[in-house]
Amino acid sequence: MTLRELVLRNRSYRRFREDIPVEYETLQELVDLARYTASAGNKQPLKYLLSYHRRWNEIVFPCLAWAGYLTDWPGPAEGERPGAYILVLGDTTLACEFGYEAGIAAQTILLGAVERGLGGCIIGGFDRATLRARLEIPSRYEILLVLALGVPAETVVLEEPGPDGDIRYWRDEAGVHHVPKRRLSEIILVPPA
Repeated sequence: MTLRELVLRNRSYRRFREDIPVEYETLQELVDLARYTASAGNKQPLKYLLSYHRRWNEIVFPCLAWAGYLTDWPGPAEGERPGAYILVLGDTTLACEFGYEAGIAAQTILLGAVERGLGGCIIGGFDRATLRARLEIPSRYEILLVLALGVPAETVVLEEPGPDGDIRYWRDEAGVHHVPKRRLSEIILVPPA
């Protein structure tokens, strides 16, 4: 699979085959990919909490916010929830700021997941205090992102925005998730001659 194919298949999946587990070894391989990514000053302050047991996943799930544009959808139903989560943490004893590093690591993990037949979603909206307390995460770690992972149970379609330019994602009657992407000509700026 080419990099372009990986990127195009790497969508924000929010419904999964919960009955298919994601093994610890797979999560470990994905984090191993992330550890080779760029790090400011090579401080390597990111740490990863792996949740792959059902009881741990049941602790993580209610702390998450799902799909802000889908206001009438509370998130995946029982049976459609992720098979695993990776919490991306910033070790404050190694760095004060984590800038772009969590995003680079998260994207790398998701590309690796796609290569393995999985899908995922980067979640930035979650109840940090509750998650920290329930998983007993020490205060030295800042919870940066949560990655939901599993075998996708939905179809995500990329398309051009409509005539009104609306880029909000939406679901049709069949449950297909539509994601409008701005045209290339709209996002490239050319300096004056």
